[in-house]
Formats: sequence, C-alpha cells, structure tokens
Amino acid sequence: MTIQEIKTRKEDQTFDCKSIQIDPKALAIPIVAFANADGGVIAIGVSDRSRNIEGINQYTDKLNDILRVPFDFCNPSISATYSYLQCTDKDGNKNRILLMNIPASPSLHTNQADEAFMRVGDKSRKLSFDERVQLMYDKGERFFEDTAVYGATINDIDMNAVSKYTDLLGYGKSPIEYLRENNNFVTIDKAGDEKVSIACMLLFGKKPQTFLPRARTRFIRYSGLDEKVGTEMNVMKDVVFEGTILEQIEKTIEYLETQVAEHTFLGDMGKFITRRDYPKFVIQEMIVNACCHRAYNIKGTEIQIKMFDDRIVFESPGRLPSMVRPSNIRHTHFSRNPKIAAFLKVYHFVKEYGEGVDRIYRELEVNGAVDPKFHTDDFILKVTVHNAMNESSIKVTEKVTEKVTEKVTEKLREIENKAIKLGEKLTENRRLILRMILEDPYITKVELSKAIGISYTSVSRNIEAMRGKYIRRIGADKGGFWEILR
Repeated sequence: MTIQEIKTRKEDQTFDCKSIQIDPKALAIPIVAFANADGGVIAIGVSDRSRNIEGINQYTDKLNDILRVPFDFCNPSISATYSYLQCTDKDGNKNRILLMNIPASPSLHTNQADEAFMRVGDKSRKLSFDERVQLMYDKGERFFEDTAVYGATINDIDMNAVSKYTDLLGYGKSPIEYLRENNNFVTIDKAGDEKVSIACMLLFGKKPQTFLPRARTRFIRYSGLDEKVGTEMNVMKDVVFEGTILEQIEKTIEYLETQVAEHTFLGDMGKFITRRDYPKFVIQEMIVNACCHRAYNIKGTEIQIKMFDDRIVFESPGRLPSMVRPSNIRHTHFSRNPKIAAFLKVYHFVKEYGEGVDRIYRELEVNGAVDPKFHTDDFILKVTVHNAMNESSIKVTEKVTEKVTEKVTEKLREIENKAIKLGEKLTENRRLILRMILEDPYITKVELSKAIGISYTSVSRNIEAMRGKYIRRIGADKGGFWEILR
C-alpha cells in the first residue's frame, strides 16, 4: 500500500484511516469490528476526514498507547501485526504512517465495555444481542443444535431411528442410554426434567416439524430463466420434504433425480455418450451441505432449491460461517452443526470433512460447467450451480457434439505435448483410452475394453502406467470418475 493509495482509497469493508490523536478506547471499536468480520488495515497517522498526512513520529507516547490497544482494550486480545510506511507529512517533514493489520478472527471479540461490533461497508456497526448470539453460532463458539427444544420430551423421539444409528456405531447399550450419555442429546435441567436438544429432534424426532416448522426442504421448478410472480408466475412444481434430516436428504435427492435431464450423443470414438445437466454427486452434495450446515436458529424460512432452465440455486438460511469465504471454501472446512455432520458421516453422506466442496468444483469442471457461485443475500446463503450441458438454455444439438469433439481433441493434444516433455510417446491404445475418458469421465474399464477391443487386463495395465502422470481416479471404483491431470 502506497501513500497515494491511502490518500485516495475510500474507507470500506477492509480499510480505515485514523488520526494518531484518536482515543485508544475509540480505536478498539474498528479493531474489534474488523476482527469479527473479514479483517482489515487501519492506517494511523492520517485524518479520516481530510486525509491530511499527520504522521506518528512526533507522538511517541501516543503511539505506544495505540500499539497496546489490541491487547489492552479488546477481549479477547487480537493478534494484530504492524508495519510502517515512510511519508512526507502535511508540514513537509519526513515522517511515518502506522499500518495496523487486523486478521479475521475465529472468535467473537468485544471492547472493554463488552460491546461487539461488526464491520459493514465503511462502518463499524454495534451488534444487538441477537446478532451477537448469531455471530457466536457462526464462529462456532456456541452451537444452536445443542439448544433444548421447547416443550419436547423423550416421547417425541423415535427410538427405532436411534437404534438403527447405534447399530451402525456398534453401540452396545440401549437407544435411550445412548441419547442420555452422548452428545448431550438428552440432558437434565435444574428442575430434574429431561430436555431434548435441537440436534436430537432433527436426527431422531418422530415429527421434527411439530417443533421446528421450517426445518424442512422445499423444491421449486420454474419455467424459463427467471423467477416470476403474480399473473406471470412460472412455477411448474413446488414440493416440500419433511421428516428427519436423513429422511429429507433421501427424499430430496430421489426427487431431484427425476428432474435432472440426461442427453445422449455420439462421441468421437463412435460410442454413445450420456451426459447429465448436473453431475449426480454435485446434486447430492449440495443437498447434504444445505441440510447439514444451515443455521437452524433462523426460523423464518426453509431450505429452498430453485431449478431454472439453465441453473439450480440452493438457498440455505445462514451466511458462510467462521473463516469460510468464497475464495477459500474449496479447502476450508467448518461445521455449524458438528453433531449433525458426524451423524451424516456415519450414513456416508459426508465422505471426509472438507472433501465435498472441492469435489463439486472438480466434477463441474470435468463436465464442462462453470464454478458454482456463492452469494449471501441478507441472512440467506445462495449457491448457484449452472447447467453443465446447457448454460444458455439451448438444447443439445449437433453443434454441441462438435464442440465436445473439438474440446476432446484439444485436451488430447495437450496431453501428448506433456508426454513429449516427459520423454514419452503415447501408444495408440493409451491415446484411445484417454480420448474415451475425456468424452466420458465415468466410463468403466470394462466399457473401455469392449470399445477399444483389448482385454480388461491390458486396459488396467495401460491405466496404471498413466495414473499420476496424465489421469487420476476420483472416488471409488463404483460411482467415481476419471480426472485428467493438468
């Protein structure tokens, strides 16, 4: 950052200017606000109104007070870092500006008065009690799934569902003992009454929506590219799925499979290729993520899955939690509801923590679709997944087939160039295997053997020779797919 940038840059979500004369207690407010949001930089020694360069050299005692603010006036303390920028001040003297770098924090921070602030645009906004609690949920300092369900008793829990789960776990005691001894599913309050947690109700409740009416999933199919209302309403289907989280996931996945179109065309090798508008894993993972990671304390709406001709939009109550951002979501994992996530892992809907989103990106790339788009609208996280075969709402035609063939040929040429750089030459069989994998990433070794006219053993041997250099396997032998290495 240069002096000119500091003088001209507007204060925003991650940048602020403050005079060296600022009261340390007042400086704690933007520091806390940045730490609670996305982090940021505070340029100290610059008037935030006139942008006059005051400098800091002539205020040694004041500077020492400023440097202690993240530790003395913030709770818990904030690990700020500092750097200095040489400058010429408004009086023409050589001077310095202090750049205070505030990292985004996984914790909730307050000032000495126990007030919490959040950076919103160019303002440090004080949080209400409800907003402060929501931030604690988002940062994982509290988990709403541990909250007791008002009015619910152990009689509202389906012990058969608990029994099925404990059988998978290999738990030797009774279902009721499991609930009382694990994950605080059932606890005793001060009056000696048993309390059922939100997580317990969502996972094992007989009728969870009796107590949590909007803890459900809704699918809406629109005709066209836009969501219209009134006399132009274009809703084709509107279906609601209720029950436990597991039941919702299974019902929603099953129904969406009936809504995803498949297109078959003749590939370059003379083999008919079938491609889906949306990869099966992507649909499944987006549904699981929505049910697993939604903010269940937001009770005014349900999960909504909106299908248009060119895209599906998954809308889930709650912003991206903790340190997760669109820029790092592929490799940063955080669970807003860890008990629900652990449950779904046992049922194999959560494969490995943090793996799912990265695989969504990879599968969409393999299918020729653009990356998913993440957007927060007020308190709703919206994830847009574009149609892999038909982004412009144009049906698959011969032009699409020609485009696929051109892309396959181009990719194969890149692989051949890579082989030359490695001092290798691809055999004809390996070229055919690679071409067919490019046309259909889900093709099996048996299918490769039949299409090329060589033995299964020969296919396996050629694949092993190319594995790690040109291709790799994503997922299991059954249900996985091939990925071409860059």
